[in-house]
Amino acid sequence: MTLLLTADATAAGGGMSMIIMLVIMFAIFYFLIIRPENKRKKKTEEMRGSLSIGDEITTIGGIVGKIVQVTEDTITFETGEDRVRIQTKKWAVSTTAKMEAAEAEAKNKKRK
Repeated sequence: MTLLLTADATAAGGGMSMIIMLVIMFAIFYFLIIRPENKRKKKTEEMRGSLSIGDEITTIGGIVGKIVQVTEDTITFETGEDRVRIQTKKWAVSTTAKMEAAEAEAKNKKRK
């Protein structure tokens, strides 16, 4: 009888340690994967919401140009010297020149 009671107590302690390990694994997963991804999405959405005429942009397809018109969900930009105008959705904008310059400056500060 005594042997059964100690076996049950050991099994209960093992279950508790398993729960603690799962909580720790979830916390690590959250701080290493989920949280940085949410920060990146928020920063990108803010950038797309603040697009204005004159900004230099790069689309997700790699096209570079200068914005000439902004509407609620689309932008029109010119590419190159021949002034070809392309209209696209805001979600297709990958980066702006300001954003790239800020990232480069942050990397330079890290190196020093």
